[in-house]
Amino acid sequence: MAIDRAFPRQQDLLVAVVSGTTPEEAEETADALAAALAPDRAHFKSVDRPDNSPYLVRNGLLFLDTATLTNLLNATIDAQPFLGQLAADPSLRGLMSALGLIAQGVDAGQADLGAFTPALAGFHTALSRAAAGKPEPLSWQRLLAGSVADLAGKYRFVLIRPVLDYGALQPGAASSALVRAAAAALPNIRAGRAEVHLTGQVALDDEEFGTVAHGAVTGLLVSFALVGVLLFLAVRTWRIAVPILLTLVLGLLATTGFAALAVGTLNLVSVAFAVLFTGIAVDFTIQFAVRYREERIAHPAARAAPAA
Repeated sequence: MAIDRAFPRQQDLLVAVVSGTTPEEAEETADALAAALAPDRAHFKSVDRPDNSPYLVRNGLLFLDTATLTNLLNATIDAQPFLGQLAADPSLRGLMSALGLIAQGVDAGQADLGAFTPALAGFHTALSRAAAGKPEPLSWQRLLAGSVADLAGKYRFVLIRPVLDYGALQPGAASSALVRAAAAALPNIRAGRAEVHLTGQVALDDEEFGTVAHGAVTGLLVSFALVGVLLFLAVRTWRIAVPILLTLVLGLLATTGFAALAVGTLNLVSVAFAVLFTGIAVDFTIQFAVRYREERIAHPAARAAPAA
């Protein structure tokens, strides 16, 4: 299709969906995952962060509506003394000094405590948990931007174009395994502060092939067992049922071998073919066996052959 040719980087994608307890942790985890995968050109054609483009980083605020942007800018201006003090001394001492500066402004009637209530509540929660031995990172984005920080949603995305192995039943399985291994090694993942899930066309196709392959094996075994029982009930002797079953097995092996030599790879149709082959082939063998018994009855001289 024309759209596929125009946007080739959007084809055969493996999408890593990253979520974190805070926006910063999700962003950090997504960046770290992209950085870990990008150098591996043997398994990945490209690795992109569509939600972290330089253009959006520089100009993202311009996409806000006027009222939301005005409120955000006013909140930033109100917090300027606090931010200036913290920027000059980014330590616990600087944080305490900045909080003290807020108290001084309120006492002098130069600041409205209501504007700082969400920030103070956030600091209180973080410090209380740290004192209780359960420290948790404080989201500065939520602290300063409020609800604006959550407009992008809780998820971050890494778009991966893997090198697919079409000789395997699941072409993207090796690349998916490498992505999961790289994600498992990230600090936020190990700490339980972030999660990575895989989706996209490659992951969905691999899952479909894997499910069909697993179901085909189970279906083949169940079909074979049921066919054996039905054959015995139909012909009433294993002396005919066993040759029919052996014919099925040999025919399936021969057909699979021919497909492997002629085509070279298995696909979704060939995986399901085993179950279809069992149902079709047993029909012909039953007809042959019934005809054989009919001829033996019609020609008594043939009773020297194995009795049915």
